[in-house]
Amino acid sequence: MSKSTPVSTFTLAGRPVSRMGYGAMQLVGPGVFGPPRDRAASIAVLREALALGVNHIDTSDYYGPYITNQLIREALHPYPDNLVIVTKVGAFRGKDGSWLPALEPEDLTRAVHDNLRNLGVQALDIVNLRSMGSVHAPAEGSLARQVAALAELQRQGLVRHIGLSNVTSAQVAEAQSIAEIVCVQNHYNLVHREDDALLDDLAAKGIAYVPFFPLGGFTPIQSSALSNVAQTIGATPMQVALAWLLHRAPNVLLIPGTASLDHLRENMQAAHCRLTPAVRAELDAIGRVNGTRAAAAG
Repeated sequence: MSKSTPVSTFTLAGRPVSRMGYGAMQLVGPGVFGPPRDRAASIAVLREALALGVNHIDTSDYYGPYITNQLIREALHPYPDNLVIVTKVGAFRGKDGSWLPALEPEDLTRAVHDNLRNLGVQALDIVNLRSMGSVHAPAEGSLARQVAALAELQRQGLVRHIGLSNVTSAQVAEAQSIAEIVCVQNHYNLVHREDDALLDDLAAKGIAYVPFFPLGGFTPIQSSALSNVAQTIGATPMQVALAWLLHRAPNVLLIPGTASLDHLRENMQAAHCRLTPAVRAELDAIGRVNGTRAAAAG
């Protein structure tokens, strides 16, 4: 694994950001609920992320709830001029930690104001409208009212840019007829590739694609082929999985999350993994096998 390759950038909302970003979801308690076990450690991870070159942080006020944004403010405010903080609205947490939809225009307005307050900013860089769908998979249905509500908040100067999360291609097209969409954040990784066509379409349009669960989320990617590739090139399997995403398309922005300084540093090294065409073909085959199995199970 080479450590000399510079980390590439992509223009997000008119600003260059490192394609290796950071997702803040894991900074709070188990199940993304409640306070962290070690608040000082969470603060240290955020500060180290910026020291390592991260200038794109993904968050939401329903992580905790509220706690993640409060940690970001404590660790990083006043924010560097080049830092892009992307948050999400569209859900809230039940007292039992459940994930519940909050997609009425008044819910979105309240969520934007909560994010503004807890992050300590006058305007949010990017707000992703998070469709709940089936929690981690999208479901068809109009999002016009919700996008229009965010567009109104944008006109008021509270939201600079609008993105989408957990959405279908049809929903992206509908949203684009109402407002400019600068990014789409969907479930996608080495073995979960249902969004291939959407990703390519967004790449052609210069719109960022941000895969959530890039390492498999609550079920980490397991593959003997992935492990063999990693051993061959002197990297960890998770570094290779992240590197494959960076090679997949130039508009892919990564936001792997962790509450560990060691894992953060390990993840960041993925940007320096060089994958030859032969290695990429071997990794591509993992997704094809996984897709065939999923189709057979369906």
